[in-house]
Amino acid sequence: MSAPASGDAAPGTKETRDLASERILAGIGLLLLATACFSTLDTATKFSTAAVPIVMGLWARYAFQAVAMSVVLIRQRGTALFRTEHPKFQLLRGLLLLTSSSLAFMSLRYMPLAEFTSIVLIAPLAVTLLAATVLKERVSVLRWTLVAGGFVGTLVILRPGGNAFSWAVLLPLGLVVSNAWFQVLTSKLAQTEDPLTMHFYTGWVGAICMSVLVPFGWTSLPSWHWWALLGLMGFMGTLGHFMLILAYQRAPASTLTPYLYAQIAFSMLGGWLIFSHVPDALSLVGMGMIAVCGAAGAWLTVRERRVPIAPAES
Repeated sequence: MSAPASGDAAPGTKETRDLASERILAGIGLLLLATACFSTLDTATKFSTAAVPIVMGLWARYAFQAVAMSVVLIRQRGTALFRTEHPKFQLLRGLLLLTSSSLAFMSLRYMPLAEFTSIVLIAPLAVTLLAATVLKERVSVLRWTLVAGGFVGTLVILRPGGNAFSWAVLLPLGLVVSNAWFQVLTSKLAQTEDPLTMHFYTGWVGAICMSVLVPFGWTSLPSWHWWALLGLMGFMGTLGHFMLILAYQRAPASTLTPYLYAQIAFSMLGGWLIFSHVPDALSLVGMGMIAVCGAAGAWLTVRERRVPIAPAES
C-alpha cells in the first residue's frame, strides 16, 4: 500500500478529523448566515408593505434572484443546467414556492416578524402529517407527539377567540400548507434532478409569472429609497439561498437542520430593532414549543431521509 501523497491526510487520522470538523463548523456558520439573510428579507418585506404593492415586491424579489443565480450557475454548469426529466413538476414546484412567497408577503403586512417566522417553521411538522395521511407512511408515536406539540405552540401564538385573533393569522397557515407540498415535491424531484437545476427553474417560474402580473400592480414609488429596499430584498433572498447551498455542501442535513430555528431569534431581533415589537410571554412560550418540536421533528426527518427541510421561504 502506498503512503498518502504529500499534503493529503490519511483516512481516520487526527488531521482528517480536524478537516471534517472544520467543514462542519463552516457549514453551520453558513447556515446561520442564510437564516440571518432570510430574516433580513422578511424584515425588509414587512417594511416595504407600507408603500410598495405586494406584486412589485414579489417581482423584484424573484427577478433579482433569477438573473443573479443564472449568471452564476450558467457560468458553472453551461447547458447542463437546463436538463430536466420533469419540466411539468419543475413548473409546479415553482408555482408552489410563488404561492408560499405571496402568502408570506401578505402575512408580513399584518403580523409581527417573530410570530410569523415561528408559525412558518412548523412546515416540517406539516410534512409529517402529509406523509401519514396522503403518502400513507408509517409515523411513530414520538413523531406524532412532536407534531401535536408544534401545533399546540401555534395555537398559543394565534390564540383563537382572543382579541388579537383575526382572519390575517390564517395566511401563514396557508403558507405552511403550500410549503409542505413544496417540500414533498422537492423530495420526489431530488431523486432524479440536480438541486441547482431545481433552484434555477424555481426562480425563473416566479420571475416570469410576476413579470406578467406586475404591470397591473405597478405604482410610482415616493423616493429612490424604496427601490433600494427592493434591491435589498432581492439581494438577501439570493444570498440566503446561495449560503444555504454552500452550507449543505459542507455538512450533513442531520447536523444542520436544528440550526434552522435560529431564524426565530433573528426575526425577533429584526422586529425589535425596526418595529419596536417584543413578543409577549405567551407568544414566547409558543415559539419555544415550535422551535423544540420542529427542530427535533426535522432532525428525525432528515435522519430517516424522508424529505429535505428548507428554511422559511418568502
